[in-house]
Amino acid sequence: MADERGDKPSLLRETDEEARHLARTLVRGARYMALAVLDPQTGFPSASRALTATDLDGVPVILASALSGHTKGLAQDPRCSLLAGELGKGDPLAHPRITLQCLAELVDRPGPDHDRIRERFLDHHPKAALYVDFPDFRFFRLVPQSASLNGGFGRAYALGADDLVLAELPDPADWLDLQRTLRGMSDLASAVAEKLTTEKGGAWRFAGIDPAGFDLIASERQIRHEFQQPMSTSQAAYDYISSVLTVNARGIPSPKN
Repeated sequence: MADERGDKPSLLRETDEEARHLARTLVRGARYMALAVLDPQTGFPSASRALTATDLDGVPVILASALSGHTKGLAQDPRCSLLAGELGKGDPLAHPRITLQCLAELVDRPGPDHDRIRERFLDHHPKAALYVDFPDFRFFRLVPQSASLNGGFGRAYALGADDLVLAELPDPADWLDLQRTLRGMSDLASAVAEKLTTEKGGAWRFAGIDPAGFDLIASERQIRHEFQQPMSTSQAAYDYISSVLTVNARGIPSPKN
């Protein structure tokens, strides 16, 4: 691929569905990310580590204290950046990672958006229940504007917001009902984990579901499974999990029955 002048090869590959799938999996499957904000006193970028989850539309969310440096930075300037990607064996630069450029939105508290995000966040980070309701802690939605994906050597892509998040926030009621139902279905979680990973053992649990996929967690291990296409209803998502992924071999009932 040539650049705009047509006289120099581009370092970027054309963004395809495989790249989008990898990008969404990296973002939605992350339990923490590096967060960079602009320091309000110096103007310099300031990076820290933040626990993350995602809202139903795939937008990353963080929980932050008003006393933290990154909260003060976001209050002054909503522009921020996130870096997601797990390391593995060998060269750290050989493993996929994604950098997001985002605009931070403070979530009103109290309110339905706060309650929804709180519930989803605690499914990912149950220990945060110790401080999530402290009066100085607030949630931010970090809405992606663009992203740079590096899938490994020679696999660089530029992505837009539409590649990462759903165009509209789905009606949360049914999805939260399904999330609550799945929360206690450890047998189903273990059956699905057997299909999705070669790692044996572990007390797997569902840690959230949305129209684009679902998360499984066992101790420090996490699996993010993306559906091939976003599910139109929560029932369709459950049917896929309980029948396609497990062949319903264990006779697990539908939550609607």
